[in-house]
Amino acid sequence: MMKKLLLPFAVLAFTACQQQAKQEGSENKALPISNPGSVTVYTTADSAGLRIAKTASLPFVDMPQPLETQPCIFIDPRNQFQTITGIGAALTDAAAETFAKLPTGKQQEFLKAYFDTTAGNGYTMARTHINSCDFSSGSYTYVKDGDTALTSFDISHDKQYRIPFIKQCIAAAGGKLGMLVSPWSPPAFMKDNNNMLEGGKLKPGYRQHWADYYVKFIRAYEAEGIPVWGLTVQNEPMAKQRWESCIYSAEDERDFIKAYLGPTLQKNGMQDKKLIAWDHNRDLIFQRASTILNDPEAAKYVWGIGFHWYETWTGGDMQFDNLRLVHQAFPGKHLVFTEGCKEKFNLDSVYNWSLGERYGNSMINDFNNGTVAWIDWNILLDETGGPNHVGNLCFAPVHADTRSGELIYTNAYYYIGHFSKFVRPGAKRIAASSSRSQLQTTAFQNIDGSIVVVVLNTTSQRIPYNLWINGRAAATESMPHSIVSLVL
Repeated sequence: MMKKLLLPFAVLAFTACQQQAKQEGSENKALPISNPGSVTVYTTADSAGLRIAKTASLPFVDMPQPLETQPCIFIDPRNQFQTITGIGAALTDAAAETFAKLPTGKQQEFLKAYFDTTAGNGYTMARTHINSCDFSSGSYTYVKDGDTALTSFDISHDKQYRIPFIKQCIAAAGGKLGMLVSPWSPPAFMKDNNNMLEGGKLKPGYRQHWADYYVKFIRAYEAEGIPVWGLTVQNEPMAKQRWESCIYSAEDERDFIKAYLGPTLQKNGMQDKKLIAWDHNRDLIFQRASTILNDPEAAKYVWGIGFHWYETWTGGDMQFDNLRLVHQAFPGKHLVFTEGCKEKFNLDSVYNWSLGERYGNSMINDFNNGTVAWIDWNILLDETGGPNHVGNLCFAPVHADTRSGELIYTNAYYYIGHFSKFVRPGAKRIAASSSRSQLQTTAFQNIDGSIVVVVLNTTSQRIPYNLWINGRAAATESMPHSIVSLVL
């Protein structure tokens, strides 16, 4: 029997800032902290068994110019960057079906763990799919085969599990959850391979019908009480997958946006929906962004560029420099992490510490390179890493053992929580610099003026350091394989 990690409600004492940004991109009016008094430390560490636990309240003391021998994390709130939209995860068919199998008490525990701002991670964003995806129990669309007029459009399929699940998540989040929607494939009859699976391309003659389909979906979900914040054009448009997929070259996506999807959204009064292009890995992100955003007629409809982290399939590292280049080249657009997970699920590996460290590394570097929102993949999966109708089984931060009705919290849940719990919508990223490569860091100032500094240590070393701000410092220590949120 596997040992179950208990969600540490008792130690999650920090009450996060609840006020939402008054408007997107609003300025943080709080003055920089010039004379900090103390900082509260929340820690997750491997060997210590700590999970977002309040571990210290540290005083600041005067510290003039640090020496090179004194490791420091330097913070300067006077230098502010992008405004954070939110953090969350995907509410898929698989998550909804797994949730439905849980006992009522465990369902409530799950909702509290993810959406409660005091006793949980305080998620504020979500993503879901238009039509089926691989994390569905089977392939489906919302129209009958060949119905170009879309008169048969019906989301009844989603009313069994997914829509009720999403509604409970919205309620648990306080009635507001920014929802991003993404298609994996148009209906088979609209594609040149006549199959929702195995790639294929949208037939030119169906581009307007497909653009109308997005509008139908958004209206149907909003009629169910699920407001849609934004949409992506296509999930992973360069991947021919054995599951639902559809290929767009950069030029295909550009032309579909400017001639069909963008105008159709505008014509239907949906110009406020955030349209996000690419929605694929960091490897080709600059080529895709430059092709679309250097065309003024396409760029005017595009709010941002979405990306995933699976470029590591080549055996290389995550390519954060490509994000930085997109951010530098197109500062008026927004970077959004739209999906990531550890693939090739194995139940024996749910407590592998590298799961969370991958999240910590990605989130710190994504935010430091201009990302405004970060959305994980499946919020919940079962003990098999599914359900998934093509066997593409993966890890989630939380798994449900549907045989016993228990929840399994991987350390990825806690690593994400070090950001989502403390960094609230409307926060500004502020300058943060580490004098040691072993300590990765990023920092934010919430709209209430509180500052949150995240420090990641993926080494086996115990590293003393000083949190330094404006000539004052708090001495602390980074545990091996740990992540901390320092709140002041």
